[in-house]
Parts: sequence; structure tokens; C-alpha cells
Amino acid sequence: MRRPRHLSPEERAIWDHVARQAQPLNPKKPKPAPEAKAPPKRPPSVVPQRDLPDFTVGMTADVTRPNDILPPLRERLQRAPIQMDAKNFMRMKSGKLKPEGRLDLHGMYRDEAYPELIAFILNAQAAGKRLVLVITGKGKSSDDWAGGRGVLRRQVPQWLQLPPIGPAVLEVRPAHLKHGGDGAYYVYLRRRK
Repeated sequence: MRRPRHLSPEERAIWDHVARQAQPLNPKKPKPAPEAKAPPKRPPSVVPQRDLPDFTVGMTADVTRPNDILPPLRERLQRAPIQMDAKNFMRMKSGKLKPEGRLDLHGMYRDEAYPELIAFILNAQAAGKRLVLVITGKGKSSDDWAGGRGVLRRQVPQWLQLPPIGPAVLEVRPAHLKHGGDGAYYVYLRRRK
């Protein structure tokens, strides 16, 4: 990063001389000399004050998450607008609509799972299947640099929105408990044109 260059006293005197002789572009509103200009006053910022409870060593903190930028993935998927017909959606959500295919990604790394997912979704759509189940598992508890618990569980819904499989997918929702619950996703495919 470049450090700012400050004017020497001689350069400052020359600059002040030139600035006094300059004519404003809009003569109706003359600008004050640089020395006379006061910094503008900012209006006081309105920050809502929360009354914080007393905290002492040994207490557990209230771990509510009101300041998260994004809600949890499951919540975002549930709030997403429904793209498929309502009757089939309700049957799928309640676990009554049987998946026509299933892909189990347990134990795979990201670089292994992504091509498997692409091939599975495109082949399922080509075969005319509408509802498939993608099992990611809930993930292992770890503190590795790759993101910790449930890497595939978080990545699969994102992958399903991206090309080349994004245009084939109509709906992605967490699976019913009898089809894997939090460790699986229903993927409702578009009809092939």
C-alpha cells in the first residue's frame, strides 16, 4: 500500500497562493477557503440500544442467532417458493410420494460427489424420472478447514442450482424422516423437453 505524500511547507505555500487566485465555476455559491472550512457535522446515528443482561464468569451465554446474515439451510429451503404443483408437493413433503431413484453420497469427498450428482440427475431426467432422493448424510463432527460438519449436506443444494444440472431441477426440499430426514434431499425434476 502506498503511503500518502504530504506537502512540504514550500509546496503548501504555493498551493495556498494558487487556491486564493482560483475562480469558482459557479459564482453564485462561492466556496470558503480551505483553512476556513470546518468538518461537516454528522447527524447522530440512531443505534437501537439493547439492554444486555449481566454476565458473570461461568454463566452460559444466550446463543440466539438474531444477527446471522443467512438463516440455516433447512429454513431457507422450507421458505423457498413452491415451484411444483401443490398436490404433489404435499404428498412429497409428507413422505407419501415415493422417489423413483436414489443416490447415496455417504463417505464421498466433494470432488467425488459432484460428478456423481451431475451424472445421476441428468440420467434420471433423461429416463423420465420426476422425483429422486439424494442422500448426503448429516456429516461428521470435525474442525477441519473444509467447513466442518456436513460439507455435502450444505453443498448439494447449491450444486443443484448451478449448470449443468440447475435447469433440470424444479424443486429441492429436505426429505421426510422415513427417507432420511436432514441427511437427504428430495429433488423434483423438470420434464425433459
